[in-house]
Amino acid sequence: MTADVMALRGVSPVLPTPFAPDGALDRRSFARVAEHAWGLGVASVMYPGFASEYRSLSEAERRAQLADLVRAAPPGRLVIGAVSDHATRVAAERARDYAELGAGALNILPPHLGDPPRAAVLDHLAAVLEAAAPLPVIVQYVPRETGTELTPEELAALARERANLAAVKVECRRPGAYIRRLRELGLPALVGNAGIDLPEALDAGAVGVQPGGGFTDLYTALWSQWGDGGQRRGAALALHRRLARHLERWWPRHGWTLAMAKAIAWRRGLIASPHCRAPGPSVPADPGDAHVAEADRFIAEFGLPPLNSTGPRTSA
Repeated sequence: MTADVMALRGVSPVLPTPFAPDGALDRRSFARVAEHAWGLGVASVMYPGFASEYRSLSEAERRAQLADLVRAAPPGRLVIGAVSDHATRVAAERARDYAELGAGALNILPPHLGDPPRAAVLDHLAAVLEAAAPLPVIVQYVPRETGTELTPEELAALARERANLAAVKVECRRPGAYIRRLRELGLPALVGNAGIDLPEALDAGAVGVQPGGGFTDLYTALWSQWGDGGQRRGAALALHRRLARHLERWWPRHGWTLAMAKAIAWRRGLIASPHCRAPGPSVPADPGDAHVAEADRFIAEFGLPPLNSTGPRTSA
């Protein structure tokens, strides 16, 4: 296994995109977000994914933010560029462009608009894998968001044809059986969905988790506890149960996990504003708002430290 593929293991956060209240990119906050993630010791980060609000970003913004990430990445750390285009030609061009920018790996979201035939989806993935070679590639399996269904057998067959298919990011609920089958077929799996089913995924053999949000340090703590086994694994399960209570409450409201994660990051001082670009689901930058109070309770419950003494957090 190459060093780049090894860097896909463990906690690999999908970085959020901070915006000013008027919707402008906040590149200073973005630099803090990346610096915080690297400071936690993660081996890789991904950008721009669902948790980055990629659909709200222009072409130039995606490229500029990814270039900033690559330039600031510490030696030996991996930046994963996310390719989410639905046109095969465009996705292949983006894969080559991100490789030239210095991304060390790519994440491919299968096309889903217009309900393309399964064979066309697999042809798309094969073409983008070829364009990306020799970079390692993660294929993102996210049926809830896209409606695209792919079997572990189809992905394993694709990996036999394209050796740079390095892993599958599994984002279905109750992912254990899917991950276990991928493992039997020789394909490593990461788990997404904010780690809502993380213990089940780890029991099935997942090698990493790709969460978004303003509390990556909770996931690194979970990962460390789980890896130690014994009583520490029990502590990891207890911590996850507490976290999952919040995630399960936010999950039914589309995009609300992202909005609350931004509110938490803001209240911790990591980003200057909790805003998502309109019409995204933003939490108001108002300490009296009920959702801001919920973010403060979350911070207090998990003992999350402030991350920037000049940030906006005040007592609710």
